[in-house]
Amino acid sequence: MIKKWYYYTSLIVVVAFLSLGFKPSKLESTPWFLINETDDTSYLLPSLNVSDYTKSEIPYTGNFFIGYKEAIGFKESQGKYKKINSLGYLGKYQFGIETLKTIGIHNSDAFLNSPRLQEKAFVALLSKNKWELRGVIEKYDGTILNGIRITESGILAAAHLAGVGSVKKFFRYNGKRFFRDIYGTSLRSYLKNFGGYDTSFIVADSTPSLE
Repeated sequence: MIKKWYYYTSLIVVVAFLSLGFKPSKLESTPWFLINETDDTSYLLPSLNVSDYTKSEIPYTGNFFIGYKEAIGFKESQGKYKKINSLGYLGKYQFGIETLKTIGIHNSDAFLNSPRLQEKAFVALLSKNKWELRGVIEKYDGTILNGIRITESGILAAAHLAGVGSVKKFFRYNGKRFFRDIYGTSLRSYLKNFGGYDTSFIVADSTPSLE
């Protein structure tokens, strides 16, 4: 009986010693995803600051063309290829029937049901508008007008919203001629919100091809 008592006592002492020996030291953590400041929680990524995304160097954000077209597509239709609005504008980028005709598309049903054709049409219209607005782009790109930094991508986005004629009038009157569509979206907002993207590879062409 005494031997058993010594045995169990010794076993307890050994276990206690080993437990103390392997007790973890105080850990230091380096903030990576979350940083606690006062009562709020700040995020390193994703950022709460929208401008952090437009300045990002990640290929699918930043000022790359894919970010540009996806931003416009989301603004126009939330990226829905089969969207038809109350005025009859079609697709992800909300093309009007007459606008489609100017780039050689006459079958609106085929257009609405083809994401591939819609993407090609968007680039084709940019190309056509860039040719028609080449003088405006050359004169105003990189300037500041009424507090807005004017860039090629902003000009092309404004033309997508309001048409080439409205963009020319805007600059002819030094930004004092305002334009809003029926939903209240302003030409100025497109100049500002879609400025600074890389559209340099878009070739100015009066008769762009959809091939």
